[in-house]
Amino acid sequence: MSKIFNTTANCIPEKHYMVDLTDRLRQFKIIVDRGDYFTINRARQYGKTTTLLALAKYLRNDYQVIRLDFQRFSEASFANEGSFIFALAKRILLAVNESEIPEEPRKQLAFFAGKKGNAETLDDLFIVLNEWCEQSEKPVVLMIDEVDQASNYQVFLNFLAQLRANYIERDLIATFHSVILAGVHDIKNLRRKFVAQEEHNTNSPWNVAADYNIDMSFSAADIAGMLREYENDYATGMNLEAIAQEIYEYTSGYPFLVSRICKYLDETLPGTGGFPDRTAAWTKEGITKAVGAIVVEENTLFESLIDKVNLYPDLREILYDILINGADVYYNPDSVAISVAKMFGFVKKADSKIIIANRIFETRLYNYFLLSEENRTTDIYRLGVREKYQFIRDDGLDMELILERFVVSFDDLYGDREQKFKEEDGRKFFLLYLRPIINGEGNYYIESRTRNMERTDIIIDYKAKQYVIELKLWHGNAYNTRGEKQLSDYLDYYHLNKGYMLSFNFNQKKEIGLKKIQVGNKLLVEAVV
Repeated sequence: MSKIFNTTANCIPEKHYMVDLTDRLRQFKIIVDRGDYFTINRARQYGKTTTLLALAKYLRNDYQVIRLDFQRFSEASFANEGSFIFALAKRILLAVNESEIPEEPRKQLAFFAGKKGNAETLDDLFIVLNEWCEQSEKPVVLMIDEVDQASNYQVFLNFLAQLRANYIERDLIATFHSVILAGVHDIKNLRRKFVAQEEHNTNSPWNVAADYNIDMSFSAADIAGMLREYENDYATGMNLEAIAQEIYEYTSGYPFLVSRICKYLDETLPGTGGFPDRTAAWTKEGITKAVGAIVVEENTLFESLIDKVNLYPDLREILYDILINGADVYYNPDSVAISVAKMFGFVKKADSKIIIANRIFETRLYNYFLLSEENRTTDIYRLGVREKYQFIRDDGLDMELILERFVVSFDDLYGDREQKFKEEDGRKFFLLYLRPIINGEGNYYIESRTRNMERTDIIIDYKAKQYVIELKLWHGNAYNTRGEKQLSDYLDYYHLNKGYMLSFNFNQKKEIGLKKIQVGNKLLVEAVV
C-alpha cells in the first residue's frame, strides 16, 4: 500500500510521508541524558504526539520509557487521588511490558489497578514508583502526552508537586531520570480557577522544568527530504528544492499546514481543471491553487484560531492593528492576549515585535477581518465583485486596469470624505476591492518587512505569476522618488521587471490617475488616489 501525507493524529513512518526527525530526537536525547524534566508545549497539530512516539522508540535502548496519554483518562479519573491512582496504575501496566517492571512494584501497581481506593494518597503511589526506579536495570523516563486534559484538576497539580519534590531530592532518593510533559499550554505557568475563589491563581508546581531551544517547525530542507521519498515513488519531475521552498514560504514550516498542502497536491488537485496529473499539480501554480483552497476550508486549526480571536477582544485588536493598520506591536510577555496567541502558534516573536506566524494564517485572518458582514456590504467590495471578470486574462491579471478602476472608484465613492478616514482605511479599501477579483484562483499576502503605517507591499500570486504592489501615503515628490527606488530594489528580490505603486495623496491639488516610470530596467506603474 502506498504511503500518504497525513494530517490527522500521529504520523507512522511505515504509512506516511514524514520529515526525518533524527536530528530533533538526538537533541531531545541530550536533554534526557542530562536528567532534565521538561515540557514540549507547542501549538495544536504541531507534531507533538508524533515526536513523543518517535522519541520513546529512540530512547528505549538506553532507558525504560513509560509513555502515557492523558487523553485516555476520563473526567472521573481526576475526581480524587484514589480514582487518579487507579487510572494511572492501569495505564502504566498497559504501557509497559510487565516483565520489565521489578516484581514488587509490579505487584503493588496491579493491586492499585485492581480496585478503586486501594491506594488512598499519591504518597502510596510514589513510594512504589521510587522503588521501581531504584530496582530498574535502566533509568526510567516518564512521558505524558496531552497534559492539557488534566490541567484543571487539583489532583493533577498534586501529582506535579510530587514529581517536583522527587526531582529536588533526586540525589537522595531514586526517582524518574527524566520527565517529559507534552501539551499546548505551558505547564510551567499553569493557571487554574479554583471553585472557592473568584480570581485566577498561578500555580507553579512545574517550575523545575528546563528550558531548551529545539525548533519543531519544518525547514525547507526538511520538506525537500520528505518530498524526495514521494518523488522516488511517483517520479513527477518536480523541482524538489523549489517546491519545498515555496511550501515553506507559505507555512513557515508549521507541520500541519505543510502536510495539508502536500496532501492536496497529491490527492485532490490532479485530474482537475488545468492539472491533469501529479506532474502538473506539483508546481508553483499547483501550490497557489492548494493554498487558495486551504485558506477557506473548515478545519479544527482554523476554528481554534478564530475562536481565540473572538474570545480575546484584546487579541483581535492587536491582530487588526498589525494586519489592517500596519501598526508595530511589540512583544510583551505580560500581555494575556499576546501570550495566548503565541502559545497557540498564531503569532511569533521577531526581534522585539510580534508578527503573524505564517502567510496562511495571515490570509485567513485578512479574510476574517475583510469579509465580515459589514465589509461585504461596502460599495468598494461590491464593485470588486461586479467588475472582477474584466481584469482576468488567460495568463493572469490586468493589474494596470485594476489600479485604474480602483482610482476612479475610490475617488467617486470617498473623494469627499475626511482625510483621517482615508488614511486609516485606504489600505483596507484596496484589499476589499482586490479580494473578490483574485478569489478562488489566487492568493495575496503582505510582506511583513514592509508592513507599517506608511508603506505596505502586497504580493499577489495568481496563476503562477506574482505581482508586487506598494501601498503608501504620499509625503511629497522626494519621498515618492525614494519609494520608487525601494520598489525597484524589491522587484529584484522577486525576480520581476514590473511593479506597481498605489499612493494615497490627501493634498487638495493632487492629480489622480496612472503614470509609468522607468527606473533602471524596471517598469513601475504608479497610481495616485
